Amino acid sequence: MDPQIVKFAAALGIGLLIGAERERRKGARSVAGIRTFTLAALAGAAAQSIGDALLLTVAVAGTALLCAVAYQRQASAAEAADSDDNYGLTSEIALVLTVLLGGLCMLKPVLAAGIGVTAAILLAARTPLHAFVRQTLTADELRDALIFAGATLVILPLLPDRAMGPFEAFNPAKVWIVVILVMAIGGIGHIAVRALGSRYGLPLAGFAGGFISSTATIGAMGQRARDEQARSAAVAGAVLSTVATVVQMALVLAATSLPVLLHMALPLALAGAAAIAYGAIFTFDALRRARDEEKEPGRAFSLKGALVFASLLAVILFAAAALQHYFGAAGVLAAAAAAGFADTHAAAISVASLQMEPQAAAMPIIVGFTTNSVSKAVFAWIGGGMAYALRVIPGLVLVAGAAWVGLLLG
Repeated sequence: MDPQIVKFAAALGIGLLIGAERERRKGARSVAGIRTFTLAALAGAAAQSIGDALLLTVAVAGTALLCAVAYQRQASAAEAADSDDNYGLTSEIALVLTVLLGGLCMLKPVLAAGIGVTAAILLAARTPLHAFVRQTLTADELRDALIFAGATLVILPLLPDRAMGPFEAFNPAKVWIVVILVMAIGGIGHIAVRALGSRYGLPLAGFAGGFISSTATIGAMGQRARDEQARSAAVAGAVLSTVATVVQMALVLAATSLPVLLHMALPLALAGAAAIAYGAIFTFDALRRARDEEKEPGRAFSLKGALVFASLLAVILFAAAALQHYFGAAGVLAAAAAAGFADTHAAAISVASLQMEPQAAAMPIIVGFTTNSVSKAVFAWIGGGMAYALRVIPGLVLVAGAAWVGLLLG
């Protein structure tokens, strides 16, 4: 089949899809329906095909001008009739977008189709979106969403992504990613609490957050644990995040060295079982408590807390780099211990990649796992205070101890 026909068919489909949604909402004051939107998409495709970008620009400008004239006529008619109707620009903007998508179909039809479907979904979700923003979303949550967007889309791209400072231990972009991770995990926990209540939401959010960063999850859960009613659930989420660490460890070892994974199977299995058992204790404790009380949703995350965690990580990275600088040449064990303070998976990958016997590789990996538990303990203390740390740290000790028992038995 001629590729041009496929591209025009994609434009036709986009016009029909968006036009059908607009037709359902079409009223006496609507400027366009399904036929207009379909023709607009085909016009954009034809303009791009015949005259390249210049003719497409003319088509878009002409459509925008017609929309402006139609909008002005409707507004004037409403003013003459002394109507209080509030006229939006959704259909007009959608019509201009449809012309652009028709032109994009001639260049990148898959991308154009994806944008077209997304636009149709947004248009169809008008009522639930308005209700969510006006009735469900609080002012604090909106402020947090804006802060998160600024941190991710504005600040992160501006930061240098290279090692600098003493021992080249400080990478501004990677440290800032920790800030973003802590905020993101806090947001996930907040959404889970809003949807399921703290008793169910925090353990689930902690386990899911562990696949992003167990250390950051423990810090984020610490902020939640400052509320005494949610403390048991937050501790459960913190410890269950370690289950995700064990699962990820198994996956990275499987991808790096199967012999090392086989030798590490028992330590990882015992560590995972210990984390599940300890997390289950606090999960059941949270479930036994009274139902979640209705109260103000509060903030999704603490920016101050996220900055504290990032600063702490920078100190840990500096200390790890100093250890590697002075003791790295002495052997793999010291290097794995230093790397484990920042990331247990990085330590495991680096050791498993070396030409070592599986038995020899297991010890440095467990050492890195243990030093990473030390970092988690510090994050727990800083993030949630003494009451939270005294509940989380025994679980971390139990998990690390189970890994060592597995190594010794193996």
